[in-house]
Amino acid sequence: MKRTTLGRIGAGLAVFVLATTTAACTKKGDEADGAAGKKTPEQVKVALVPGGSHPYFQPWKDAGAKAKAEFTLGDVTYNETAGWDQTKQNDVLKSLAAQGYNAFGVFGVSPDNINSTFEDLKHQGYPVASLASCPAGDANKADFCLSTDVELAAYKAAKAAIDAIGGAGNLVHLTGNKVDSNTQRRIKGVEKAVAETGGKVVLLQNVTDIDKDLQSAQKAVADLLAAKGSQIQGIVNTAYNPSVASAEGVRQAKLPIKVIAIDDDKAILDGLRDGSVAGTVLQNPVGQAYVGSYALAKIAGGCTMATPGVVIDSGSFVVTKDNVDSYETERTTTTDELKKQFDAEYLMCK
Repeated sequence: MKRTTLGRIGAGLAVFVLATTTAACTKKGDEADGAAGKKTPEQVKVALVPGGSHPYFQPWKDAGAKAKAEFTLGDVTYNETAGWDQTKQNDVLKSLAAQGYNAFGVFGVSPDNINSTFEDLKHQGYPVASLASCPAGDANKADFCLSTDVELAAYKAAKAAIDAIGGAGNLVHLTGNKVDSNTQRRIKGVEKAVAETGGKVVLLQNVTDIDKDLQSAQKAVADLLAAKGSQIQGIVNTAYNPSVASAEGVRQAKLPIKVIAIDDDKAILDGLRDGSVAGTVLQNPVGQAYVGSYALAKIAGGCTMATPGVVIDSGSFVVTKDNVDSYETERTTTTDELKKQFDAEYLMCK
């Protein structure tokens, strides 16, 4: 099953109950005025709420503004003030609801506890999307999850790295929070690609817990290159900060290591163009925010999900020097197709 996009910080924190005393004691028919009843697009106010500040989420701002304009929504706001703390994120969501926001796209800080947050929001009558992340386990209590299939994306990244080193040699995998179930899925995807080589490629190490910030990733990469640089033919990254750090570190060290990154930081794109980065696997944060806002507005307007809690892959794309200047077209096409899929397959509207 598909789950989140990127390394997490502060997983496993306690969940603060969102419902106010009044809302918690009411029946669904007596929900707060901001949540009850079908809404026109102009009455829908969407809040896009990541777990904290991270470069991955920055495209949500423009995508939300585009959704507001194109779908004539009442408002779309972006709030990254949770500081990678689940209790703080729940407080942010409660505050936004009090301000009149009535549909929520959330990247939960704690995959193990976020379903409780989703249930509280749903109890109050708010449409909820789990964006760029799905809850741990097999249950998703949001209306839907629109996220990267992280195991598939990691598999694609490892296959690209294997191709870049000529199908034989030693790889190292750099990723995020070890205890995050999504990191374990990424490791599984990389190990699957390595296993398919029949021993021609060896995975020397999975280096975890280095996506907290760029400085942490840079130190980890410097230590890795100092200790094992001469043994490594390829580095595959499945977290944002390690991607930037390994691209910069390998270029500065002038080592013949092939780097496969993730996402499209400027340093990564520049590396693709100058040849210091062999490839990157892009995700689709724009599609998550844009299509997610569209679907939330449709649900607020009376549509329902054909399969409540369905997990939908928002897409991942391998980019090399050959398509570095044209990949956005493919990502835009995927986003347009996602919107069509919601209309044709995922949403039930009377």
